[in-house]
Amino acid sequence: MAGTILSSGVRSNLLTLQQTTAQQTVIQNRLATGKRVNSAIDNPVNYFTSLTLNDRSSQLTGLLDGISNGIQTIQAASKGIDSATTMVQTLQSVIKQAQSDAAQNRPTKSGTGLASAAEATLTSKSLKDLALDKSIVDIATGVPADNGVATTATATRSGDLGLTAGANGTRLAISLKTGTAPNDKTYTAAFNGANATLRDVVNEINKSGIATAFVDEKGQLNVKGVGSEELQFGFGKSDPASTSAVDIAAADALAITNAGAAGTNSNTALGFLAADATAGTGIKGQNLTSSIRSNLIQQFNDLREQIDKLAKDTGFNGINLLQGDRLSIIFNEKTGANQTKLDVQGSILSSATLGINQATNTQLDGFINFQNDLDLEKAGDTLKNALTSLRSLASTFGSNLSVAQTRQDFTKEMVNVLKTGADNLVLADPNEEGASLLALNTRQQLSQTALSLANQADQGVLRLFG
Repeated sequence: MAGTILSSGVRSNLLTLQQTTAQQTVIQNRLATGKRVNSAIDNPVNYFTSLTLNDRSSQLTGLLDGISNGIQTIQAASKGIDSATTMVQTLQSVIKQAQSDAAQNRPTKSGTGLASAAEATLTSKSLKDLALDKSIVDIATGVPADNGVATTATATRSGDLGLTAGANGTRLAISLKTGTAPNDKTYTAAFNGANATLRDVVNEINKSGIATAFVDEKGQLNVKGVGSEELQFGFGKSDPASTSAVDIAAADALAITNAGAAGTNSNTALGFLAADATAGTGIKGQNLTSSIRSNLIQQFNDLREQIDKLAKDTGFNGINLLQGDRLSIIFNEKTGANQTKLDVQGSILSSATLGINQATNTQLDGFINFQNDLDLEKAGDTLKNALTSLRSLASTFGSNLSVAQTRQDFTKEMVNVLKTGADNLVLADPNEEGASLLALNTRQQLSQTALSLANQADQGVLRLFG
């Protein structure tokens, strides 16, 4: 009622009780929300600072999803590289299997014979020994000596027939060549003097690394290439008009460079054809098609195709780093020049980019001829290079993955720091607030008691009028 008049004692106690109730309400609100700053009215500096820190924390938390997706994208590409590496290693095994079946793919030829049966009857030596003991000069010139019977070997003239070099200084040489430029291999050797024998020729061929040779029991020279490439074999002589050292050296060079073509072709003296020294008509394999190698072709091509399919299936969330896609991982909430991010440029991974050609059974440009040793050797080198490329790409992605994972951990820690800092500015201490509320409750009870006493005092005055 507007006209009601309260005594000063009652009014004072009532005001104290109202203040205590208001403070109780504030503390109860703090305990209910857990915050001592719930609005800008409570503490504008702390309120807005906390709001800013929480806002940045929320933005970084949102970026964590993008970072996680980026990490998974890189890991998907890395797994793809691991599987591609396994397939390339399997391709290497196929190549090794093909190379192990090489014996029947060697170009081989046997001469028509060096010694006659009549000569064999004049000596206790076999045709094989007689052929090996024939001197090169004797074979090349066709001049018999001692009716074809080899003289007794001595310390200085083992196996020699006793012939001497021609008046013009006859020079003889062998030339072996296999393959085509720039991968051709050539071996040459010259023989000086009449006391060199066919045994020396056999030994020289076996030293070449290009072919092997032996004389069989029939006295026939056999030459066999160590690879599947066509083998050119030339045995020739050159008879310079001068016996000077310069002219003889020139004759050596002529015979060595193209034995069997330059100078006099003496292949026939060893039971071979003159054409055996010519490219395209040289000694070729007797069976250049290996069924085992043929069967491995499809296996090789299937594995090669799987590399391409594998690379296409390594995408994550629409991004495939093995198909040349680009990945950007954003690490902070800023824009423009202040934004930090990691750009990962993918690469197109395929059998073609690794340099792995298809396998075939014939010699074609851009294909691997499984019947050719040189092609298999090149394919083996290509697969080694492919593994090196895959390891390099894996290393690049691994480095990017490490950066992304480190930034992910940093962002999580940063979010925690921001949230903790924001909470420190606005959160209430429940122990402190609980103690304050208990004190206010006690004060409230005392205030109510004081107000009651004040009212009783006023009532005592009224009793005087009774």
